[in-house]
Amino acid sequence: MGARSLALTAMMMLKKLRPAILLLAGLCGACARAENSQIEAIAQALRANEFARAVELTRDGLKQSPGNAQLWAMQGAAYSGGGQNKKALDSFRAALKISPDYIPALQGAAQIEYSDGSTAAIPHLKRLLTLRPGDRTSHGMLAVLEYQQGNCAAAVIDFAKAGTLFDSQPDGLHAHAACLVKLKRPDKAVEVFERALALHPEDGSERHLLAALQLLAHQPQNALVTLQPLLQSGNPNAQTLDLAATAYEDSKDTPQAVASLRQAILLDPHNLNLYVDLANISSAHDSFQVGIDVVSDAIVQLPKAAPLYLARGVLYVQLAEYDKAESDFERAYELDPHQSLTSAAQGLLAAQQNDLDRALATVQAKLRQRPKDPILLYLRADFLSQKGVEPGTPDFQLALRSAQQAVSLQPTLSGVRTVLAKLYLQAGNYPQAVAQCRKALDRDPKDQTALYHLIQGLRKMGDNREIPDLLKRLALVRKQTAREESQRNQYKLVEEDTPPR
Repeated sequence: MGARSLALTAMMMLKKLRPAILLLAGLCGACARAENSQIEAIAQALRANEFARAVELTRDGLKQSPGNAQLWAMQGAAYSGGGQNKKALDSFRAALKISPDYIPALQGAAQIEYSDGSTAAIPHLKRLLTLRPGDRTSHGMLAVLEYQQGNCAAAVIDFAKAGTLFDSQPDGLHAHAACLVKLKRPDKAVEVFERALALHPEDGSERHLLAALQLLAHQPQNALVTLQPLLQSGNPNAQTLDLAATAYEDSKDTPQAVASLRQAILLDPHNLNLYVDLANISSAHDSFQVGIDVVSDAIVQLPKAAPLYLARGVLYVQLAEYDKAESDFERAYELDPHQSLTSAAQGLLAAQQNDLDRALATVQAKLRQRPKDPILLYLRADFLSQKGVEPGTPDFQLALRSAQQAVSLQPTLSGVRTVLAKLYLQAGNYPQAVAQCRKALDRDPKDQTALYHLIQGLRKMGDNREIPDLLKRLALVRKQTAREESQRNQYKLVEEDTPPR
């Protein structure tokens, strides 16, 4: 599940740990010792679950003593018991205005706010922990809210202080482990997730998650042990075999890694990641032609998968077949032009549900307010370019002017020179395109799009001297990117978690 749904599930789990009745019992216990007959009558009504009567009694009491924090808290408990949480919260807050450290009111307010997923619970929980540092339930509630807010640095501290509170709750253990992964502490995440697997050792998804964590923590042998029950079941699925292949390769058992990937491909022939993984292993062990044959077979199955052409292009470079490599790289960029977008443009496009026209309209509207904003000018040029504007058209000229202005206003802006180079290439201005690519690469030597456009520009100018070296450089960057993507996929597996039970 996603981060938000996992947090909500964990919140539901903690509700079971601390139901409202605990608050009522605590309040009533304090009240029972009170000598005041009115307080005792309210306490009796709460103990008997006569919440409407308790509300009436607190109203009468508050008419005489409006500054009594205990009465306000008891009224909050009565409203809460009757399911009127909004009124309950108002009463608890009134109690806290009078007595900020009144524990029953802090507990009541925190419980309701937490149940609503509100961050307003955080200061109340922190105040409670100042008064009661060892309260594991408050630490647990605070950890879940911090996790939901993406504050993993704080969450892992509170998860740890919650002690064994989550040991029987897989969702809480998942949240704790996911936070440790985000903090680049996979070894600690493994320790947490081993407890989750112990709760459901028969669950294949749990085994996949633990194996992925063990691979992140550079524990391939442990990952294989984790996967063994699935591998020995007689019908392992493609995901199990893919994880096992990574573990075998990391353990220097390449033949077994290749065998696992081949078996996975038979089970899931349309999973392009399996072919790319096999191509990467072939490249790492100088079996370039084997990798080319595998990817070529995959392209028959998936003729529009850009990563396959990139993978084969890398392998062709290793065999010095530069024309074939360049052809594959060109085909990859034709199939997936969005890969040239920077993270800012990709983020905006994702927010607009991959609708270029909508994303462009958003940028245009903002430019009317800030016409000299270099990032907005760059985004307009990039989105217009992605739309496939033709040289000589007004939109093409607008894209070119926007990119030129963005470079002029902020020469170090990431990605803008690559867009400008692409537009110069389309306009036939090859020397300017080459110049922009070189400047982009001076700033970011790993800019794959700039490398590709530099190769294009030099080829158009008839200057082929650098192209073999540039193709080797592009191939090397692609191999590094492939390794990083493989690791990101392992992180993604952990962060997405498993479906709720």
